[in-house]
Amino acid sequence: NDKIMGDVQVFPEKGTVAFGSGLHGWGFNVERFAKIYSTKMGVDKEKMMKRMWGDNYFNAKKKTWTTNAQPEGCTEALSRAFCQFIMTPINQLMRAIMNDDKEKYEKMMTSLNIVLKGDEKSLTGKALMKRTMQIWINAADTLLTMIVTKLPSPRQAQKYRVENLYEGPMDDEAANAIRSCDAAGPLMVYISKMIPTSDKGRFYAFGRVFSGTIATGQKVRIQGPYYKPGGKEDLNIKNVQRTVLMMGRTTEQVADVPCGNTVALVGIDQYLLKSGTLTTIESAHNIAVMKYSVSPVVKVAVKPKDGKDLPKLVEGLKKLSKSDPLVVCTTEESGEHVIAGCGELHIEICLKDLRDEYAQCDFIMSDPVVSYRETASGTSNQTCLAKSPNKHNRIYLVAEPLPEDLSVLIEAGKAGPKADPKERTKILREQFEWDENAARKIWCWGPETEGANMVVDQTQGVQYIIEIKEHVNSAFQWATKEGPLCEENMRGIRFNIMDVTLHTDAIHRGAGQIMPPTRRCCFSAEMTAQPTLQEPVFLVEITCPQDAMSGVYSCMNLRRGCVFEENQREGTPLMQVKAHLPVAESFGFVSALRQQTSGQAFPQCVFDHW
Repeated sequence: NDKIMGDVQVFPEKGTVAFGSGLHGWGFNVERFAKIYSTKMGVDKEKMMKRMWGDNYFNAKKKTWTTNAQPEGCTEALSRAFCQFIMTPINQLMRAIMNDDKEKYEKMMTSLNIVLKGDEKSLTGKALMKRTMQIWINAADTLLTMIVTKLPSPRQAQKYRVENLYEGPMDDEAANAIRSCDAAGPLMVYISKMIPTSDKGRFYAFGRVFSGTIATGQKVRIQGPYYKPGGKEDLNIKNVQRTVLMMGRTTEQVADVPCGNTVALVGIDQYLLKSGTLTTIESAHNIAVMKYSVSPVVKVAVKPKDGKDLPKLVEGLKKLSKSDPLVVCTTEESGEHVIAGCGELHIEICLKDLRDEYAQCDFIMSDPVVSYRETASGTSNQTCLAKSPNKHNRIYLVAEPLPEDLSVLIEAGKAGPKADPKERTKILREQFEWDENAARKIWCWGPETEGANMVVDQTQGVQYIIEIKEHVNSAFQWATKEGPLCEENMRGIRFNIMDVTLHTDAIHRGAGQIMPPTRRCCFSAEMTAQPTLQEPVFLVEITCPQDAMSGVYSCMNLRRGCVFEENQREGTPLMQVKAHLPVAESFGFVSALRQQTSGQAFPQCVFDHW
């Protein structure tokens, strides 16, 4: 029992469970048959529904209901009401048709008023059985009736759903609007997905109106997932070109759509990537983004066969990531376009869509290049010196490694350039035992001014040093972006400027004289500090039954993975395993794991550490 939602359990006797066959297109719930029999026997429908399920028996001789399977005076046991009144007729009708017992099934059809039209009369065997069942107890009708009669209306449901839907405070204007679900109130719409139109490259923005009424030509605030109230980022204020109803495979243009309904909008697709919130309230926060239970783990890199098709491919990738909420398309450091999907099959479908629909050009697929990081594992064994081209300036550097914890803190932003300087100094002093002076004299971080490498000024009383700071920093950005080992980014190195000798004349220490030696000096400092490479490692969470564990272990061992934790899920035979797996080994890992465990293991990968 949910506190807010009330009783969420389903019971056949309440009519909230349907039985049927999706293949043959028929289905029923207890309520359907209870209606028929209640009129026949002159009993209340609710009572009848209760009797149709569980240990209830009908004694035909005495015409009484009983909960006893074999009451006195009966020679053999009675069959349950569900079997007797529901399953037996269905069974008899099917058997009669399959055995081609014509008079029996025609008599049954007449009594059930099943009327076959036109060509249907000439059907026999399975085809006839399918058609008859569809006319008599149609699955779609049963499902729709259940949805209409059993699920709460939006007006009722949004009162308790607002807590899960809305990200802002529960008492502001937008939350109250969602709660009251008033067609005349302010507008709140959640766009959940983009649906490709017949027009190439355009999309309907499909979503649900939670409050107010959305109309053609209305001016709305389009808030993307990164929008923060009061900010300008990810916010567009535009007009809705058309409002459309999606009716199965056709679309109907309408003037406006009130709250509680789903709607498709034209002209919004250019301002939203996949999902977002539309509103007319200035202070509105976003409606919470939908969470998916799968994460994109399988990656492929794509490049066009013909170089001049690149713009087409890039456009195609944009459209692909719009139309599928689970695909993630990124451009890697190496300049590759990488598509990440949830499995080999998902990726295959995406690539087919990309080739035929969105990009309409030929491309080559390959495993993505894994980017590594260069780092130092010890302090430089000597102070490195570099001279400027005019031989008038000298730079002395020493490289040393940063502790892994500090690199992580910098990447998280807690000890990076955007952190509060006092907080940062405190962290460096207390956790990493830096001296006060060094913590204050960090010149910059890199690469991209926020990576996990730093330049620290350790010089004492050098003239003009402040004038070369900018040049040193830009050279350092360049050096950390492409290191000396294999032109990868550096990570976790601290460069200490020990000393500089500068020319007194400002013209002789310009950028052209300072940048090249700084870069060379950074390289040599790294090369003398026992340089190594760091590789990215995924954290893999695998859920699988106990007997598939051997497959998981053998698959991990082949790919340099190491399992570091396994837990039994309470109340289930499933095991949850956590392991570290190098990213370089992760291509094709998902399909290999499925093969070795015959599809019983479900992996989820997420980047963990270097």
